[in-house]
Amino acid sequence: MESANKKSAVGSDSVTGVLKRIIAENGRDHIGGYVFAISCLVVVALTTAFTAWIMKVIIDEAFANRRADMIWIICLSIFLAFVLRGFASYGQAVALSRIGNNIVARYQRRLYAHLMTLSVGFYNEARSAHIAARVSQNVGGIRDVMNMVITSAARDLLTFISLIGVMVFQDPLLSLAVFILAPPLLYGLRYLSKRLRQATKEAIYLSSHVLGAMQETIQGIAIVKAFTMESELQRKLNKLVAAAEARTNRIARLSERNAPMTETFAGFAVASVLAYAAYRSIYHNVPPGAFFSFVTALLLAYDPARRLARLQIQLERAAVNARMVYELLDMEPRQRDLPDAKPLPVTDARIEFRDVSFAYGVDPILSNVSFVAEGGKTTALVGPSGAGKSTVISLIPRFFDPKSGQIFVDGQDIAHVTKQSLREQLAYVSQQPYLFEGTIRENIRYGRPEASDAEVEEAARLAYAHEFILAQPNGYDTPVGENGVTLSGGQRQRLSIARALVRNAPILLLDEATSALDTESEAAVQKALDEAMTGRTVVVIAHRLSTVVRADKIVVMQQGRVVEEGNHETLAKLSDGLYARLNNLQRPAASDSL
Repeated sequence: MESANKKSAVGSDSVTGVLKRIIAENGRDHIGGYVFAISCLVVVALTTAFTAWIMKVIIDEAFANRRADMIWIICLSIFLAFVLRGFASYGQAVALSRIGNNIVARYQRRLYAHLMTLSVGFYNEARSAHIAARVSQNVGGIRDVMNMVITSAARDLLTFISLIGVMVFQDPLLSLAVFILAPPLLYGLRYLSKRLRQATKEAIYLSSHVLGAMQETIQGIAIVKAFTMESELQRKLNKLVAAAEARTNRIARLSERNAPMTETFAGFAVASVLAYAAYRSIYHNVPPGAFFSFVTALLLAYDPARRLARLQIQLERAAVNARMVYELLDMEPRQRDLPDAKPLPVTDARIEFRDVSFAYGVDPILSNVSFVAEGGKTTALVGPSGAGKSTVISLIPRFFDPKSGQIFVDGQDIAHVTKQSLREQLAYVSQQPYLFEGTIRENIRYGRPEASDAEVEEAARLAYAHEFILAQPNGYDTPVGENGVTLSGGQRQRLSIARALVRNAPILLLDEATSALDTESEAAVQKALDEAMTGRTVVVIAHRLSTVVRADKIVVMQQGRVVEEGNHETLAKLSDGLYARLNNLQRPAASDSL
């Protein structure tokens, strides 16, 4: 896994740490919107408190004193308070939604851009479903943290304080009794929030596993049906879903335990107030206006108090999502350009491996590999499975860096050139061609975004793809479907070759580009490869004899080492050589294969 920024990770461990970071990254850009939303929320809070305060006037003046002249003023003021609160609620909701949506979009763009900087090694270790979940789902946690803090501070807290003020103003003794009951409730809610944090994180991970299982099944549906794997995969998914369901149910139990606590507290408080007020009214003839105002404030204070009581729990859940986003953003690229890295100028495109060793983990994959791929010529890598051929190909564009040794292009150590400039000089055709969502034209143009339509079509002709493209419903503007599902394997491979050709790079890397094709498709793709290889430095992994015999040099590998070098004629004559044995073993099965 990519290394993480330890300082940022530690700083974001608590809810407070997450909140500070979110505010630091987003507060300044949205200060105007937040000021407007807070102003609206202040209006909501004050109008709510006004509703409770005016109850004393209503009861005393309208019902006790029966002053008709005050009724219209009281009713009009209540009407205006409600209208004002309605417009303020609308304004704050729209403002916070716009800000929240912008935050989500910003972090999705930021995450995507950051993912582009991470190495191939990261994607080899990470599950794509987990990454997708962080980009699509967890980002919402950052928005929720900000919105909850704003609404809780400006609306709920201010409303609660205003209503408490009304309560204290109307009856200080009753207010004191309510405050005495509050600390045990707050302690219980804090205990629940701590237990909820870990359960929420586990639930998110389980949900990503469920998403991953579904994604793998969809992508491999042909294999699933061919091997009648439906029942086995269903059992596997059911187990994951059951675990996720159980964890989600636990979160629901923990989240909702505050309801009986707060309801019990509220019931006891209201019943006590009513009993005390009734006692004073019956035995001491205290006017009921202050009592009704107090009870109204108490009842209205219940909702903001309940939301504030749940705030810690809700913040914990949102902060778990936010932390997972920051864990990904804090991962530093394993491969960084060195401080002295310079752009790579290419003249002959000569590639040299000098004592290169490499290991993905502990076991070595390559050991002291040395060879030269001459500029403008074809070098074929041959050897049994596991010999390290694909690893050699992956080291040239610096998908990985060697553990020791050096790789040169035109005498320049690629460790000291920028990855961007190095990869701009390369075109790559893999064994499994990958097409992106979009049209055929767009997929070819990814090789060089500035290429004209004429250049795209010329590359397709050279790749022997032009005719089958024109046969598609919309020609070059035909959507390819998910990973080219509507095209055959040979057609997808020829499109990937066209993508390499339109790039017009001096170095071409071919990783067993024909091994998975049938004979007819292989013949068409081989013609396309012959066009692609002309005039370029080519490093090719090939099992087809037709490709190998025309190579200017053949590098034979075994167990991560170079064991033979030469051309087809010289290596085939070595009766005890590995190349000759591989060639002879495959001749009975296919006269044109190696």
